[in-house]
Order: sequence, then C-alpha cells, then structure tokens
Amino acid sequence: MLNPYSRTELVIGREAVEKLHHSRVAVFGLGGVGGSAVEALARSGVGTLDLIDNDQVCMTNLNRQQFATVHTVGKQKTDAAEERIHDIDPAIIVHKYPVFYLPEKKDLFPFSEWDYIIDCIDTVTAKLDIIEEAKHLNIPILSSMGCGNRLDPSQLRIMDLYETSGDPLSRIMRHECRKRGIESLDVVCSLEEPVKPMAGDASDAKNQRTGSKRRSIPGSTAFVPPAAGILAASFAVRKLIQE
Repeated sequence: MLNPYSRTELVIGREAVEKLHHSRVAVFGLGGVGGSAVEALARSGVGTLDLIDNDQVCMTNLNRQQFATVHTVGKQKTDAAEERIHDIDPAIIVHKYPVFYLPEKKDLFPFSEWDYIIDCIDTVTAKLDIIEEAKHLNIPILSSMGCGNRLDPSQLRIMDLYETSGDPLSRIMRHECRKRGIESLDVVCSLEEPVKPMAGDASDAKNQRTGSKRRSIPGSTAFVPPAAGILAASFAVRKLIQE
C-alpha cells in the first residue's frame, strides 16, 4: 500500500523506514540551516522531533528559511515549524521549546531521550554546552559551522571539526573543543571563503530589534544555509538507520 514514505523505502528498505518512525531527533535552531534540516527529517519519516528556538519569523528570514512566508511572519518559529511538519505528516510527534538555550537551562531538555542531535545555533557558549552534554551522554551529534556570507552550496562538506579550515566559527570551536577535551565532532561546514558583508538595511533593522551594537550582521542566501540543513539531515538519517 502506498504511503508518504514509499519512495524512501525503495532506497533504504522498510526496516530502516520503521526505525526512523521510532527515532527521536532534536534540532537546536530553526533558521536557514535548522529549518531545512527539520523539514528533511520530517519528509524522511522521523517519528518524533524536538524543536528548540526562541525567535519569531521576521521579514529578513524570507530569503532562506524553510518556514518563513508572508503568512508566518511574526509567528514563533517553533509554531510555524510544527504546522509545516503536520502538513507533511500529522502523525509526527513534535515537542516545542520556544526558549533560548543556555547552560543553566539544560535540565529543561530531555537529552537522554534523544537518538540524535543537530545543532544549528550561532551562540558559541550554547553550542559548546550542547556538544559537551551530548558527548557526556554518548548521543550522536552534528554541529553546523558558519554558513553566512557564502553563495556556493557545492562547497559544503560533512567532516570532523579538526579537519576544517578557513571558517571563523570553526576556528573558535576547534580552540574551545580542544580545551574541553572533545576529540572529535561531526560538522557541516563550507570550504568557501566568506565574503565581507556589504552595508544594508538588514543590519540596522536587526540591531534595532535586538538592541545589539554589532556593526555587521552576516549576509545570507537561499542556497548555502538550506543546503547545509539538507546535508545535516541526510547525515543524521544515515547514522540512525545504521545503528
């Protein structure tokens, strides 16, 4: 009998599809990378998705984020994501956490119940804490490195953090992970040299909205962040069905 996962089953087999139905994956950050990862996981039949993001959809998200449309601007990203997931498959269980992850809030999250974690947030302190917790509990995790200010998705790769080069976020993460004794970490990263963002309205608008004094907000495209999310989801699915 045909079902939404019939074509997937032709590639990975019925047993693997059933395994995905019984898997639980957490995605931290529902932006350009995380949103595409979530949709790909849903379309792959992952049965339970935990979504962590405190932000709302805004106009500047429309150029790249999976759940951003003129109809969802102003909505909590976790709510917009849940609606999209249930438009794909109403049977998928969605747990929403519309909060900003901080180390002191880790007890709010059921780390031990997750089969896989995809980290798509930008804050280094939070990234490191999520990674440390995952490593401590032996939960497989993939972390997204810098995808802003880039144009070419063909230069994205999945590799170990310590094999990366040329990416400012990766450089910081290598240094901090080494200090914490984290010997390996799967990441999605770009080999493309980031461009310097040009002056524009987006930086001023975000600085006013967040109260930030940053002079430069990263630019983004419809190509690199979503492609990174697809790569991350593909890697997670392959790991889940290999277990």
